[in-house]
Amino acid sequence: MDATSIRLTELSSCAGCAAKLGAAELRSVMERVSPATDDRVLVGYGNGDDAGVYLVRDDLALVSTVDFFPPIVDDPFDFGRIAATNALSDVYAMGGRPLSALNIVAFPEELDLTILARILEGGAGVARAAGVAVVGGHTIKDTEPKYGMAVTGVVDPKRIVTNANARTGDVLVLTKPLGTGVLTTALRRNAIRANDLDEAVRAMTTLNGDAAAAMLAAGAHAATDITGFGLLGHAGSMANASGVRFAIYANAVPFMSHVLELIAAGVVPGGTRHNVETHAGFTGFAASVPEAVRIGLSDAQTSGGLLISVAANDVEKLTAELQRTGTLAAVVGEVCDGTGIDVC
Repeated sequence: MDATSIRLTELSSCAGCAAKLGAAELRSVMERVSPATDDRVLVGYGNGDDAGVYLVRDDLALVSTVDFFPPIVDDPFDFGRIAATNALSDVYAMGGRPLSALNIVAFPEELDLTILARILEGGAGVARAAGVAVVGGHTIKDTEPKYGMAVTGVVDPKRIVTNANARTGDVLVLTKPLGTGVLTTALRRNAIRANDLDEAVRAMTTLNGDAAAAMLAAGAHAATDITGFGLLGHAGSMANASGVRFAIYANAVPFMSHVLELIAAGVVPGGTRHNVETHAGFTGFAASVPEAVRIGLSDAQTSGGLLISVAANDVEKLTAELQRTGTLAAVVGEVCDGTGIDVC
């Protein structure tokens, strides 16, 4: 197959972060795996955080993460950019700075290698923009193309931002709109035109570095990035890890153009439907919240924004800094006593 005749998304059974194993299934597996006992492990996988953190010395810790997935768009260069942006995001969500990356590639033997070159060029461009050195990688043969990165970063051990420190009275701020799962699925089903995906591609290729700098400057208590488990899934993990309840303001959550109309028309990815079923176990909705919004809050995102929990006194500082860099600053909820999530 040559580079001009193939749609990459036709080769993938699941697109982008929607290819993740379900949260409940993954949890059942990890419960059988003994966690690390090394005292230098500052953040492991116990709370489902975005990356691992390992202490090197009193003033330095390493942030380690890996992320890869099948194509979410047809253009190889854009696929590479999106996958790289998504992989770097986990380091930013911890308050860290990414330094180096290794490419991870699965590629069909019958595909034109020009396609792979374009994927890697896209990833390399994002890495350069982030000041990250791509130092190598690994490839395997596969019937389905996949691409991503293993990323190493650094963080001040005293300034790590985890998903486990949201506090009652905090305000929740979201830095990218929702809807990438619905829009990419709509394109695969020919329910939208190619240029209707432009907004989603811009969002998925926007680094979360500015958002991370803003949350550190504002003294954020907790954060996570929004990817395959959707806003409710990642917010639920954050609330559970912090021992609090989140109240999400349905009318304040930003969606990309056409997303709610597409959901109402039945364009819902399989990964999003699975998320909806899982999130029902810890989420309550006010009767006034439309069905399309309920589903949209569980939409499986790829390379989404940060959800940041910040003290009410510091929210203006955070939103002002986000806006200064042209980053979305949507106040979407608050942190309360209790457990789970209420959407009102």
